[in-house]
Amino acid sequence: MTTVMLAGCSGYHPAPRAFHEAVTKPYRLDAGDRLRITVFEQAGLTSTYTVDQAGYIAFPLIGSVPARGQTVQELEGQIAAQLRKGYLRDPDVSIEIDRYRSFFIMGEVGQSGQYTYVAGMTVQNAIAIAGGYSPRANQRNVDITRTINGKSMTGRVTISDPILAGDTIYVRERLF
Repeated sequence: MTTVMLAGCSGYHPAPRAFHEAVTKPYRLDAGDRLRITVFEQAGLTSTYTVDQAGYIAFPLIGSVPARGQTVQELEGQIAAQLRKGYLRDPDVSIEIDRYRSFFIMGEVGQSGQYTYVAGMTVQNAIAIAGGYSPRANQRNVDITRTINGKSMTGRVTISDPILAGDTIYVRERLF
């Protein structure tokens, strides 16, 4: 009996401290985010842009702009600085996130797959969107894989923990 219990615990990895810190830090852009970029009094430049798989947005006049890993405010400043270089005298750039990149959920849920992230989501919200738990699901905690500072980390969290866009959630099977 002891061997069975220890075997069930061998895969346990508590969430690293960086997991909880990432939730309180400003949102960082990545591939799949859709942005509404407004350049005041420049209707031709105001539109919706998507961060491509390489982490760039294709912006008129200035070309490819690196967006991966930047906050919305950092990207606003970068685009404004590029537009000042011979295109506009004093550009006023505003960016809002039109659609966040997706999150993924696998394991013991009704419908595994890719779903649209909404700011403020918890693990429990994500499970509900995926059709709830299967009859064999461990309903206490889940494993989340998250990219933080370019590194992929996996840790175990409770269902009340927040998730971030791009997270992969794995709902494990219960032992008993």
